[in-house]
Amino acid sequence: METKQIVRSHSRVRQLLTVATFVALAALIYGLRKDIGGVIQNLGKVNALALLLMIPIEFANYDAYARMMRSLFATLGKHVAYWPMFKFTLELNFVNHILPSGGISGISYFSVRSRSVGISTAQSTLAQVTKLFLLYASFQPLLIIGLFFLAARGHVNNLVMLVASSLITLVVVGTVIAIYIIDSRQRINRSLTYITRGINRLIHIFRRKTPETINIANAQKTFDELHDNYVIYKNNWRALKAPFFYTMLANATEVAAVYVVYIAFGQYVNVGAVILAYAVANFAGLISVLPAGIGVYEVLMTGVLTATGIPVEVSIPVTIMYRFVNMFIQLTPGYFFYQRAMKNGLSVKA
Repeated sequence: METKQIVRSHSRVRQLLTVATFVALAALIYGLRKDIGGVIQNLGKVNALALLLMIPIEFANYDAYARMMRSLFATLGKHVAYWPMFKFTLELNFVNHILPSGGISGISYFSVRSRSVGISTAQSTLAQVTKLFLLYASFQPLLIIGLFFLAARGHVNNLVMLVASSLITLVVVGTVIAIYIIDSRQRINRSLTYITRGINRLIHIFRRKTPETINIANAQKTFDELHDNYVIYKNNWRALKAPFFYTMLANATEVAAVYVVYIAFGQYVNVGAVILAYAVANFAGLISVLPAGIGVYEVLMTGVLTATGIPVEVSIPVTIMYRFVNMFIQLTPGYFFYQRAMKNGLSVKA
C-alpha cells in the first residue's frame, strides 16, 4: 500500500512538472511573439547558408559542455558515457531557459538526472558549480581579446572600459568568495545551512503544514560530501586543465554563433563588440525574472553593441534573429529529451 502511494505521489509530481513546463514554454513563446514576427519578415534578407552555420557551431558547443562535465566527473572517479552526458546537457539547457532562477533550477534538475549514472547529489552539485566558475573564469581571456580588438579599431570608451572591468572584477571576487567558503567544512556547513533554512522559511509561507521541506540533517551530510569532493579537485587541480579548455571552447562557440548572424546579414563587425555584448547579456540573464532573460538580454546586448560603434539598425535585427534561431536550435532537442526523461520518471538509465 505504501509503495502504491509513493508511486502515485511521484506520478503527481511528474504531472505538475509537465504542466509547469508547458506554462513556462508558452510564456517564453508569448514573450517573443513580436520578435518572432519580425524575424520571419527578415528571413528573406539574410544569407540562409551562413545562418545554417549555427547548427554545427551549436553542436560543437554542446559537445564541449558534455566533454567538460565528463572530465569533471572523471576527476571524482565517476566515468560517464558520452551520449547520456550529451543528452543531460541538452535537457539542462532547456530547464535553465524556461525556469529563470540563475541556474539553480538546472543544478537541481541535473542532480536528479545524474543519479541514473551513479552520480551523487553532492558530486553533481560540485561539478555544476565548478562548471560555472570555469565558464566565467575562461571568459576573461576572451574579454581581454575583445578589448584588444575594440582598442585596435578605436572603439574603447569610458563606458566600455567600465563594463569590461566590472565583469572581470565580479568574476574574480565571486570566485575568491566561493573558494573561501567551500575550502572549510565549517564555513560551507554554516553558509549553506543558513541558505537552506531560508529556503525552508520561504516554502513554509506557501506550505504551512511543512515547516522543513528540505531536511537540514540530510542537507548537512550533502554539504560535508560537497567539501570532500572539493578537496579531490583541490588536490588534483591539474586535472581541471581539460575542463577549462572545454569551457573556453564553449564560450568561443557561443560568440561565433552570434557573429555568424552578422555575417548572414552581410555585416562584418568588430568581434570585440560581440564578445563584450554577449558577456554582459549573459551575466544579466542570471537575475532576470523572465524565461530565457527575455527583454533584458536583447536590450543589454543591443545597448552594448551600440556603445561599441555598431549602428542600432544593424544590432537590433541581428540580436533578435540570433535569439530566435539560437533558442530554436537549442530548445527543440532539449525539450524532446526532457519530455522523455519526464515520461520515464527521471530515473531510467540513459
